[in-house]
Amino acid sequence: MTVASRICRRMSPKGFVITAVALTVILCLYYTSYTSDVGQRGDRGGQNLLGINGQVRKLIGGGFFNRLSGSSDAREGFRDVSETWGGGVGRQHGRRVQGFRVSRKLLEPTWMKSKEYWDKTFEDRYERQKMDPERPPLKVIIVPHSHNDPGWLKTFEHYYHYSSKQIMNNMVAKLQQYKNLTFIWSEISFLNAWWEEAHPSKQRALKELVQSGRLEITTGGWVMTDEANVHLYAMIDQLIEGHQWVWTNLGVKPISGWSVDPFGHGSTVPYLLAASGMKGTVIQRIHYAWKQWLALKQYGDFRWIPSWSPADPSSSILTHNQPFDIYSIKHSCGPHPYICLNFDFRKVQGEYTEYSVKAQTITDKNIKEKAELLLEQYARTGSLFPHNTVLMPLGDDFRYNVKEEWDQQYVNYIKLIDYINANKDLYKAEVNFGTPAMYFTEIMKRYSQYPTLKGDFFVYSDIFAEGRPAYWSGYFTTRPFMKLLDRELESTLRNAEILYTIALNNAKQNQLSSYSKILERDFERLITARRNLGLFQHHDAITGTSKSFVMRDYGLKLFEGIRDTIFIQQNALQSLVFPNIPIMPDQVLVLSDIERESYEKLPRKTPIILGPIGTNQTRKILVYNSLAKPQEHVIQLRVNTSNVKVTDSEGNDIIYQVNPVWDMTDNAKLWIASDEYEVVFIAKLDELSVTSFNLVYVTSNEAKLATIYCKKCQKKTTILTSENDIKPDVLKANFNIKDIPPGDIQLENSKLKILFNGYTGFMRTVTRKHNPKIMRCGIQFAAYRSAQFHSGAYLFMPDPNERDYEKDVLQQYKDQKTIMITTGPVSTELAVIYGPFLMHTVTIYLADHSSLSNGIAIENTIDFENPPKNRETELFMRIISDVQNGEPPEFYSDMNGFNMQRRIKVERIGLEGNYFPITSMAYIQDNSVRLSLLTNHAQGASSWQPGFLEVMLDRRTLYDDSRGMGEGLVDNRRSVSKYWLLIEDISHIRGNNAVQQKRFDNADDTFEKDDVPNVNKSFKLINHPLPCDVHLLTLRMQPDAVYSQFPSSSALMVLHRQGYDCAVGGNYSCGAHKFDRNLNFELVGVKDIELKSLTGIDTLSGLRGLGDIYIEPMSLKTLNVTFG
Repeated sequence: MTVASRICRRMSPKGFVITAVALTVILCLYYTSYTSDVGQRGDRGGQNLLGINGQVRKLIGGGFFNRLSGSSDAREGFRDVSETWGGGVGRQHGRRVQGFRVSRKLLEPTWMKSKEYWDKTFEDRYERQKMDPERPPLKVIIVPHSHNDPGWLKTFEHYYHYSSKQIMNNMVAKLQQYKNLTFIWSEISFLNAWWEEAHPSKQRALKELVQSGRLEITTGGWVMTDEANVHLYAMIDQLIEGHQWVWTNLGVKPISGWSVDPFGHGSTVPYLLAASGMKGTVIQRIHYAWKQWLALKQYGDFRWIPSWSPADPSSSILTHNQPFDIYSIKHSCGPHPYICLNFDFRKVQGEYTEYSVKAQTITDKNIKEKAELLLEQYARTGSLFPHNTVLMPLGDDFRYNVKEEWDQQYVNYIKLIDYINANKDLYKAEVNFGTPAMYFTEIMKRYSQYPTLKGDFFVYSDIFAEGRPAYWSGYFTTRPFMKLLDRELESTLRNAEILYTIALNNAKQNQLSSYSKILERDFERLITARRNLGLFQHHDAITGTSKSFVMRDYGLKLFEGIRDTIFIQQNALQSLVFPNIPIMPDQVLVLSDIERESYEKLPRKTPIILGPIGTNQTRKILVYNSLAKPQEHVIQLRVNTSNVKVTDSEGNDIIYQVNPVWDMTDNAKLWIASDEYEVVFIAKLDELSVTSFNLVYVTSNEAKLATIYCKKCQKKTTILTSENDIKPDVLKANFNIKDIPPGDIQLENSKLKILFNGYTGFMRTVTRKHNPKIMRCGIQFAAYRSAQFHSGAYLFMPDPNERDYEKDVLQQYKDQKTIMITTGPVSTELAVIYGPFLMHTVTIYLADHSSLSNGIAIENTIDFENPPKNRETELFMRIISDVQNGEPPEFYSDMNGFNMQRRIKVERIGLEGNYFPITSMAYIQDNSVRLSLLTNHAQGASSWQPGFLEVMLDRRTLYDDSRGMGEGLVDNRRSVSKYWLLIEDISHIRGNNAVQQKRFDNADDTFEKDDVPNVNKSFKLINHPLPCDVHLLTLRMQPDAVYSQFPSSSALMVLHRQGYDCAVGGNYSCGAHKFDRNLNFELVGVKDIELKSLTGIDTLSGLRGLGDIYIEPMSLKTLNVTFG
């Protein structure tokens, strides 16, 4: 019988099963290998995506690591690298910055699949250094730590009660028991929860340990903040909250940073830490190729300086990059994880882990062998630094939660430490327990010629899962609903902080006892809102990378904060508007016009009831501008009738329009709601002011009714009657509904002419009337297909198996498409609806002399519907323009709303490696035009082709991406994202007439109040505007030094001098170029002003008044203002 016949003969059932299983395994391995391989990614414009080739180039040419400089050796090292690869040149604030150039050998390392970069080059250098008599002796500082996430796979409360509480109890007990043991703690949110429950004796013990230096509070923020999605306001606020808590309760200030788990590192946090008085910080998660390159050049310690120049020397910070993958013991002691596993001595009954199996207890018999084995790893790590000093983290996630581990780690390590130190001369080494502060002190003694860095470390990529690149760019967009909710709380909290500070001190100084009692009671709510916001800045919260039930818990906390801060604003406004009217504690005279039933639902406007008789004839509206400069703002109100007009506080008519409110429950037809209307007008608001307007009932105002162009839009045939005895005809509105003419659609105001595709409803071109050239500016909606198991909450990767990696996600909704145009005296908007999935609205404003007429407002309402609909979908909005932004294209993304960073496309690393985080804006530009997109929440952005600027809107991936969360993304919620599109000329003659656009969204609140006589109609909180480039970031009351639940008489005032380019947007004018010498608050007296460090701990100098402050360009300054 031939071989072929033997194979083809009928197999036994057992043989068939074995064969089937084997074939399945082979196919799965092939599929995994194929989908993971970034060698060929389908049709990506013909590019070849080879391994890591180009990944370091992206980080370098993209302007991330814009400059390292230092010793002559450092500069020579760069010269060597420069000769081998052609890189890009970056531009930072008008200054040309030479980028790195990296060899092809570095870009395609042979070590990638082994996941260890230690090779013969490193080994040879290590051997040479051992023989160098001038090499300083090895110094090892072992830093025991426990990384505690304030929410991830479990909620904050669950982690606290079942892990963190025990860790902190053990920490206090064991540090008292072992007198030479050290420890660090970072998350003040957990420390505060422990402190509130701890016995006073434990509190005293903790305080003594901190003040002795053996227990170091590192960073000292409320959480270990994410660095990609967090806005500057929230980042600073959680840092202030943490530092103030540490100073008040422990009497120390943090001096070292510890940021080992955020998924990539930005340039904002190092600046904030330096401005807070810290001298050093530790980072961990950076691109694996950067780790190799920094190790190769011995640049693991560097000075991180701001990207602008010249910068304040005190704004730089000495930064230590942990040279290996992550902060576990396995990946920390040296380059070989399989050896490091021998030195994790945790052995807990019932736990079976790779380290518990491998590690052996240190005895007299094996101590020499083990000490020398460990010392070899330490020495290899030391060879990566010129000073031969090693920071060795000894811990992992939620470690030291049982007393046994404290004993096991200490007893075994102290034996090794004592043995090595007893043979110090033989081994030329010294090992001790220590802290990051001790590490930075030691290396500053040994070495001073540290290179300097400008830029950031995005996008982070790892290889430790499969030995292939995995880019962490998905979390920039993951769960946009929660990112929007975060920004809503930021806005309401900031508004409440400023109003509360003025109102409370006004009530105290004017003996308004009923109001001061109410406002003092509200202080606890304000603190809770601060801490809820701070908690959400955690690197597994705002990133959207926690389990769905944990995200729900975060959402409830954010919702509580939003509700309370709106309530605080109402009380503060009442005290300022009705100062002479007695008020009961629960009496509400001012109501917000926005209500939210739960965190899961979008907010809605509260209808204002108007009628022909009684108190409903006129309703007063209060608009609060929390910006310290004048602004124009679009006010949108809901009313029950179209018979309404708008006047200012003096009764003068204001231009307004009445829009319909649409009932969209029927996809086939759009019905005009019969009992609700929208009133729109543009309010001109003074700096930091409360301005009142009137809604007045009128018998007729058909001239103010919007005209509607629509084919599917209809009016209700029946009119609902009101419960307020208003006649039915009061609620009727004779909106004029017309058909949209065939062909393309054009919208126009005094500045712009916009052409839309008549079939899709999306923008095609923009013509700016001062420059008649037609500019291509199209909008496209599409989606990337997610690579299963490789695109999830953390990672983003389009499916490499799809020939067309973009899909027309709107095709399934084409039959449900509706286009409608609404136009009136104030605005013209075009809305296109694709079923429940997308409602895209473009609005232009018609006021000739308003700055708003220069911009294009865009709003997208997205609803992915219930799964499995729209599975494996990564939805984006793309702007396609004729802006010549280079080849390869470059764009600029903001870093936390703080400064801008230049990015350059690197084709070889694929789209996922070219997506970057934005929190407030991104732009592309050429020599004559800048196209900017301002956004109201954090998301990912890219410029993949010349003239393109795209932002990711939402993501749904059914599969986990194997980074720890353990579930896909299927809890999408209906969300509304808002944008401003600006097209501005770039002038080659720089002037001083540019106004800095605000970086904080939703900076005003609208409130409705009852008609009560003898009230303050409109008033300002400061007497002069701040300079155009200075933003009032916050004005937050400080707690009393003794009774922390009550406010003191002092507030921290944080100011940001924003950088802007005078060559762009020359049609704006600035009314204030410097601080007015007489600048002061209007309603309260100021007793004293001090210049402080960023978080308000250190006093730097005294000031005679607000007008005496000087802020360096781009910088932040904190003042302590004492009222009285």
